[in-house]
Amino acid sequence: MESGEPAPKKAKLETKALKAKRPGFTDDRYNETSYYIENGLRKVYPYYFTFTTFTKGRWVGERILDVFAREFRAHPAEEYERCIQAGTLTVNYEKVPTDYKLKHNDLLANVVHRHEVPVTSQAITIVHMDEDIVVVNKPASIPVHPCGRYRHNTVVFILAKEYNLKNLRTIHRLDRLTSGLLLFGRSPKKARQMEHQIRNRLVSKEYVCRVEGEFPDEVVECKEPIEVVSYKIGVCKVSPKGKECSTFFQKLGYNGKSSIVLCKPKTGRMHQIRVHLQYLGYPVVNDPLYNHDVFGPLKGKGGDLGGKSDDELVKDLIHIHNAENWLGMDGDSELSMFNSRKDLDDSLVGPLVPKGRVLGDDDADPVSREPSPCDEPCDSRSSPPACESTPNPLSMSSYGKRSVHDAKVTVATQTGHEAPDFTFNPDKMTVDPHCYECKVRYRDPKPQDLVMYLHAWKYRGPGWEFETELPEWAKVDWVEPDISE
Repeated sequence: MESGEPAPKKAKLETKALKAKRPGFTDDRYNETSYYIENGLRKVYPYYFTFTTFTKGRWVGERILDVFAREFRAHPAEEYERCIQAGTLTVNYEKVPTDYKLKHNDLLANVVHRHEVPVTSQAITIVHMDEDIVVVNKPASIPVHPCGRYRHNTVVFILAKEYNLKNLRTIHRLDRLTSGLLLFGRSPKKARQMEHQIRNRLVSKEYVCRVEGEFPDEVVECKEPIEVVSYKIGVCKVSPKGKECSTFFQKLGYNGKSSIVLCKPKTGRMHQIRVHLQYLGYPVVNDPLYNHDVFGPLKGKGGDLGGKSDDELVKDLIHIHNAENWLGMDGDSELSMFNSRKDLDDSLVGPLVPKGRVLGDDDADPVSREPSPCDEPCDSRSSPPACESTPNPLSMSSYGKRSVHDAKVTVATQTGHEAPDFTFNPDKMTVDPHCYECKVRYRDPKPQDLVMYLHAWKYRGPGWEFETELPEWAKVDWVEPDISE
């Protein structure tokens, strides 16, 4: 093996069956890498990671090199040939020749030098915690769980690594760019109970957003059905073929340019609030998807997409925003598992279109009870971490109609758990001579790339209620800073 070559690593198989037996991940996963803070961003030191996938039916009988050259275009065929010969791209844990013909159920494993996307360094704040549930205030820009180009820079990994909150079950989700209340169950039973309440519309949800223009004074109900145009890139539209849904909107204030609007979704469709606001002609000010003329001259107002078909819309979105970067491909697409980069263009090394800008679920169906990474189930009887004496800026108002003191949990209170480096540590930086991303210097995303003016403010269910303080941008007289250069 040449000097500087990464040692071949054995694939760690993570099938759905295995995950069902072993909730979450092992501590080995946490220890893959660590965080550092730089320019207001939480960054992850690059690390080696093994992506796995089983052979698809259409690949059976084909040469492994031909399949990779055709299906996974992150790198030229010569690079995949090198990986196969070096033993970093294996079949059933074994090194194979480049002319190996794939068989049914062959397990393909590709060891990659993984570079994650930066997120805000703003802390995830604990709003409430007891033996059954953890409620946090999620900053914008951090995905809830691993997806696409995010793994360690996700809420479940950060909570597990820095707060020792492991084995959490997700009850609902928020878009990566949406901030606000996020509920986790600390047991499967509690997660199922809360999920049942949401599914049966026993939970009322209130969001606040800042929209373009002066929203009407009266309460507006939008009942337009919403259809998913593409699950692959996560985009929806109002359509008669869509699912029934309803959202109530009420203006809270107007600053002469944009309005603060209270949103009460009565259903939980994908991107429901954002799509309904687009349809009404008052899109969220900085919505990178639905406030874009890719939806036609009217930006989708009244359902007018400029005459585009669904296929044309998806094609244009991918073309404009570079599918693996702006759109994120944050589903479980097999392409995203092997493609660290499909197409690189000037937007990534010039003025940045933020990497991994995800178009995910607002608070949408289907919900997932997939646990956060862990090795062993956490002790549900353990007491909450110590609280700092400083007041919590994002406090909870009440729980079960009882007053609860503020609980700000920070890394500093969590002895024995990993805190991020507050400056870059070159000793922790790994460089792979064959990694394309090691050779490219990406620009950091700017603050305005990390937030969308949509915030999950209040959730209320049978006997419980949570809320956060409003973000700065939600103040009526707030004026968006001038970011022109």
